[in-house]
Amino acid sequence: MKLPMQKIQIFLAVSLTFLSSIDVQAQTANPNGELNPSLIFAAPPPPKDIGEPGKRGEAGSRGCGQDINKPLTSSQKRLTALVPVYSNSELVFGTTIREHPSFLFYIPYSSDFASGEFVLEDEAGDQTIYKTSLSGTPGIVNLRLPSKAAPLEIGKQYRWYLNIYCQKDNQIIANVEGYVKREQLKPALKTQLEKATPSQQVNLYAANGIWYEALSAASELRRTNSQDTSWTALLKAVGLNDFAIEPKVECCNLEN
Repeated sequence: MKLPMQKIQIFLAVSLTFLSSIDVQAQTANPNGELNPSLIFAAPPPPKDIGEPGKRGEAGSRGCGQDINKPLTSSQKRLTALVPVYSNSELVFGTTIREHPSFLFYIPYSSDFASGEFVLEDEAGDQTIYKTSLSGTPGIVNLRLPSKAAPLEIGKQYRWYLNIYCQKDNQIIANVEGYVKREQLKPALKTQLEKATPSQQVNLYAANGIWYEALSAASELRRTNSQDTSWTALLKAVGLNDFAIEPKVECCNLEN
Protein backbone atom coordinates (compact mmCIF):
# COMPACT_ATOMS: atom_id res chain seq x y z
CA MET A 1 0.00 0.00 0.00
CA LYS A 2 1.33 3.41 -0.91
CA LEU A 3 1.17 6.27 1.57
CA PRO A 4 0.31 9.78 0.41
CA MET A 5 3.39 11.96 -0.05
CA GLN A 6 2.31 14.36 2.73
CA LYS A 7 2.10 11.51 5.28
CA ILE A 8 5.53 10.22 4.25
CA GLN A 9 7.04 13.66 4.80
CA ILE A 10 5.46 13.96 8.27
CA PHE A 11 6.68 10.48 9.21
CA LEU A 12 10.26 11.28 8.15
CA ALA A 13 10.26 14.59 10.03
CA VAL A 14 9.09 12.95 13.27
CA SER A 15 11.61 10.11 12.88
CA LEU A 16 14.53 12.49 12.32
CA THR A 17 13.53 14.59 15.32
CA PHE A 18 13.40 11.49 17.53
CA LEU A 19 16.76 10.19 16.33
CA SER A 20 18.32 13.61 16.79
CA SER A 21 17.20 13.78 20.43
CA ILE A 22 18.68 10.34 21.10
CA ASP A 23 22.02 11.41 19.64
CA VAL A 24 22.23 14.53 21.82
CA GLN A 25 21.48 12.58 24.98
CA ALA A 26 24.09 9.95 24.14
CA GLN A 27 26.78 12.60 23.82
CA THR A 28 25.92 14.06 27.22
CA ALA A 29 26.09 10.97 29.42
CA ASN A 30 25.47 7.24 29.45
CA PRO A 31 22.53 5.70 31.37
CA ASN A 32 24.67 5.31 34.52
CA GLY A 33 25.59 8.97 34.56
CA GLU A 34 29.28 8.16 34.01
CA LEU A 35 31.65 10.34 32.07
CA ASN A 36 31.87 9.68 28.35
CA PRO A 37 35.42 8.38 27.76
CA SER A 38 35.57 10.46 24.58
CA LEU A 39 35.13 13.71 26.54
CA ILE A 40 36.26 16.78 24.63
CA PHE A 41 37.17 20.07 26.25
CA ALA A 42 35.65 22.86 24.15
CA ALA A 43 38.15 25.64 24.73
CA PRO A 44 36.66 29.13 24.39
CA PRO A 45 38.10 31.50 21.77
CA PRO A 46 41.44 32.82 23.06
CA PRO A 47 41.46 36.48 24.11
CA LYS A 48 43.18 38.81 21.68
CA ASP A 49 44.43 41.35 24.20
CA ILE A 50 46.92 39.19 26.14
CA GLY A 51 50.63 39.97 25.84
CA GLU A 52 52.94 37.12 26.88
CA PRO A 53 51.36 33.71 26.24
CA GLY A 54 52.52 32.12 29.50
CA LYS A 55 54.06 28.72 30.23
CA ARG A 56 52.24 25.51 31.22
CA GLY A 57 55.29 23.42 32.07
CA GLU A 58 59.04 23.55 32.50
CA ALA A 59 61.20 22.17 29.69
CA GLY A 60 63.00 19.96 32.23
CA SER A 61 64.19 19.82 35.82
CA ARG A 62 67.10 21.88 37.14
CA GLY A 63 69.10 21.07 40.24
CA CYS A 64 69.97 23.58 42.94
CA GLY A 65 73.10 25.48 42.07
CA GLN A 66 73.03 24.43 38.42
CA ASP A 67 73.99 27.11 35.90
CA ILE A 68 70.75 28.57 34.51
CA ASN A 69 72.36 28.69 31.06
CA LYS A 70 72.97 24.93 30.95
CA PRO A 71 70.43 22.65 29.23
CA LEU A 72 67.68 21.25 31.44
CA THR A 73 67.38 17.52 31.97
CA SER A 74 64.15 15.61 31.34
CA SER A 75 64.69 12.53 33.51
CA GLN A 76 61.57 13.18 35.59
CA LYS A 77 58.20 14.83 35.33
CA ARG A 78 58.52 18.58 35.47
CA LEU A 79 56.63 21.35 37.20
CA THR A 80 53.32 21.63 35.34
CA ALA A 81 50.17 23.71 35.70
CA LEU A 82 47.06 21.59 35.11
CA VAL A 83 45.52 23.95 32.58
CA PRO A 84 44.74 23.87 28.84
CA VAL A 85 47.11 25.43 26.33
CA TYR A 86 46.33 26.72 22.85
CA SER A 87 48.70 24.81 20.58
CA ASN A 88 48.73 27.41 17.81
CA SER A 89 49.92 30.17 20.15
CA GLU A 90 51.07 28.34 23.30
CA LEU A 91 48.65 30.57 25.20
CA VAL A 92 47.95 29.32 28.74
CA PHE A 93 44.40 30.42 29.45
CA GLY A 94 41.29 29.11 31.17
CA THR A 95 37.95 30.40 32.41
CA THR A 96 36.12 30.14 35.72
CA ILE A 97 32.70 31.07 37.03
CA ARG A 98 33.80 31.30 40.67
CA GLU A 99 34.83 34.28 42.74
CA HIS A 100 37.49 32.12 44.40
CA PRO A 101 38.52 29.27 42.05
CA SER A 102 41.08 26.54 42.67
CA PHE A 103 44.40 26.22 40.82
CA LEU A 104 46.02 22.79 40.50
CA PHE A 105 49.70 22.10 39.83
CA TYR A 106 51.97 19.09 39.67
CA ILE A 107 55.03 19.89 41.80
CA PRO A 108 57.89 17.34 41.67
CA TYR A 109 59.95 18.88 44.48
CA SER A 110 59.97 18.08 48.20
CA SER A 111 60.16 20.74 50.91
CA ASP A 112 63.72 19.81 51.91
CA PHE A 113 64.83 20.67 48.37
CA ALA A 114 62.69 23.59 47.27
CA SER A 115 59.82 25.90 48.20
CA GLY A 116 57.21 27.63 46.07
CA GLU A 117 55.40 30.93 45.75
CA PHE A 118 52.03 31.36 44.04
CA VAL A 119 50.89 34.83 42.98
CA LEU A 120 47.64 36.00 41.40
CA GLU A 121 47.52 39.57 40.13
CA ASP A 122 45.48 41.77 37.82
CA GLU A 123 46.21 41.47 34.12
CA ALA A 124 48.49 44.51 34.05
CA GLY A 125 50.47 43.26 37.05
CA ASP A 126 49.70 46.41 39.03
CA GLN A 127 47.77 44.79 41.87
CA THR A 128 48.36 41.54 43.76
CA ILE A 129 45.08 39.71 44.40
CA TYR A 130 46.59 36.84 46.38
CA LYS A 131 50.03 35.57 47.28
CA THR A 132 51.12 32.51 49.26
CA SER A 133 54.16 30.35 49.93
CA LEU A 134 53.96 26.57 49.83
CA SER A 135 55.98 23.50 50.61
CA GLY A 136 55.31 19.81 51.06
CA THR A 137 55.78 16.45 49.35
CA PRO A 138 55.80 15.89 45.57
CA GLY A 139 52.42 15.50 43.91
CA ILE A 140 49.38 17.44 42.73
CA VAL A 141 48.72 20.53 44.80
CA ASN A 142 45.32 22.22 44.98
CA LEU A 143 45.54 25.96 45.71
CA ARG A 144 42.14 27.46 46.40
CA LEU A 145 41.79 31.20 46.71
CA PRO A 146 40.66 31.88 50.29
CA SER A 147 37.50 33.83 50.97
CA LYS A 148 39.56 36.68 52.42
CA ALA A 149 41.15 37.29 48.99
CA ALA A 150 39.47 39.83 46.73
CA PRO A 151 36.88 38.02 44.54
CA LEU A 152 37.53 37.71 40.83
CA GLU A 153 35.29 40.04 38.87
CA ILE A 154 33.11 38.89 35.98
CA GLY A 155 34.59 39.78 32.61
CA LYS A 156 38.09 40.48 33.95
CA GLN A 157 41.30 38.61 33.18
CA TYR A 158 43.99 37.88 35.76
CA ARG A 159 47.57 36.65 35.58
CA TRP A 160 48.96 33.95 37.85
CA TYR A 161 52.38 32.42 38.26
CA LEU A 162 54.10 29.81 40.42
CA ASN A 163 57.83 30.05 41.10
CA ILE A 164 59.88 27.27 42.67
CA TYR A 165 62.96 28.33 44.64
CA CYS A 166 65.97 26.26 45.64
CA GLN A 167 66.20 26.06 49.44
CA LYS A 168 69.99 26.27 49.22
CA ASP A 169 70.45 29.55 47.37
CA ASN A 170 66.89 30.87 46.80
CA GLN A 171 67.39 30.69 43.03
CA ILE A 172 64.35 30.10 40.83
CA ILE A 173 64.70 26.59 39.43
CA ALA A 174 61.25 26.29 37.77
CA ASN A 175 58.21 28.40 37.04
CA VAL A 176 54.87 28.31 35.23
CA GLU A 177 52.43 31.12 34.44
CA GLY A 178 49.16 31.83 32.67
CA TYR A 179 45.84 33.66 32.71
CA VAL A 180 42.37 33.12 34.11
CA LYS A 181 39.15 34.96 33.29
CA ARG A 182 35.92 34.90 35.23
CA GLU A 183 32.80 34.48 33.11
CA GLN A 184 29.11 34.84 33.92
CA LEU A 185 27.32 31.51 34.38
CA LYS A 186 24.47 31.32 31.87
CA PRO A 187 21.01 30.60 33.36
CA ALA A 188 20.38 27.61 31.07
CA LEU A 189 23.69 25.99 32.03
CA LYS A 190 23.02 26.72 35.72
CA THR A 191 19.76 24.79 35.46
CA GLN A 192 21.48 21.86 33.75
CA LEU A 193 24.21 21.74 36.39
CA GLU A 194 21.68 21.70 39.21
CA LYS A 195 20.00 18.60 37.73
CA ALA A 196 23.21 16.79 36.70
CA THR A 197 25.16 14.08 38.51
CA PRO A 198 28.77 14.92 39.48
CA SER A 199 30.11 13.13 36.38
CA GLN A 200 27.64 14.91 34.15
CA GLN A 201 28.69 18.22 35.69
CA VAL A 202 32.27 17.59 34.54
CA ASN A 203 30.92 16.94 31.04
CA LEU A 204 28.86 20.13 31.11
CA TYR A 205 31.69 22.32 32.33
CA ALA A 206 34.07 20.83 29.74
CA ALA A 207 31.56 21.17 26.89
CA ASN A 208 31.13 24.85 27.77
CA GLY A 209 34.85 25.57 28.08
CA ILE A 210 34.80 26.26 31.84
CA TRP A 211 38.13 24.72 32.75
CA TYR A 212 38.64 25.48 36.42
CA GLU A 213 35.28 24.12 37.57
CA ALA A 214 35.59 21.08 35.30
CA LEU A 215 38.95 20.24 36.87
CA SER A 216 37.79 20.89 40.44
CA ALA A 217 34.70 18.71 39.95
CA ALA A 218 36.80 15.93 38.40
CA SER A 219 39.33 16.17 41.24
CA GLU A 220 36.57 15.79 43.84
CA LEU A 221 35.18 12.77 41.98
CA ARG A 222 38.63 11.22 41.94
CA ARG A 223 38.70 11.57 45.74
CA THR A 224 35.20 10.19 46.39
CA ASN A 225 34.82 7.56 43.64
CA SER A 226 37.86 5.60 42.52
CA GLN A 227 35.85 4.00 39.69
CA ASP A 228 34.94 7.30 38.03
CA THR A 229 36.98 8.20 34.93
CA SER A 230 36.31 11.95 34.87
CA TRP A 231 39.76 12.98 36.12
CA THR A 232 41.68 10.85 33.63
CA ALA A 233 39.42 11.73 30.69
CA LEU A 234 39.59 15.48 31.34
CA LEU A 235 43.38 15.57 31.65
CA LYS A 236 43.69 13.45 28.52
CA ALA A 237 41.46 15.90 26.64
CA VAL A 238 44.07 18.66 27.11
CA GLY A 239 47.22 16.56 26.72
CA LEU A 240 47.95 16.06 30.42
CA ASN A 241 47.24 12.33 30.72
CA ASP A 242 50.78 11.69 32.06
CA PHE A 243 49.70 13.31 35.33
CA ALA A 244 46.44 11.41 35.82
CA ILE A 245 47.96 8.85 38.20
CA GLU A 246 49.97 11.31 40.29
CA PRO A 247 48.82 11.53 43.91
CA LYS A 248 46.99 14.57 45.20
CA VAL A 249 48.98 16.10 48.05
CA GLU A 250 46.75 16.69 51.06
CA CYS A 251 49.54 17.57 53.46
CA CYS A 252 50.85 20.59 51.54
CA ASN A 253 51.75 23.43 53.88
CA LEU A 254 50.28 26.75 52.76
CA GLU A 255 51.29 30.08 54.23
CA ASN A 256 48.55 32.63 53.65
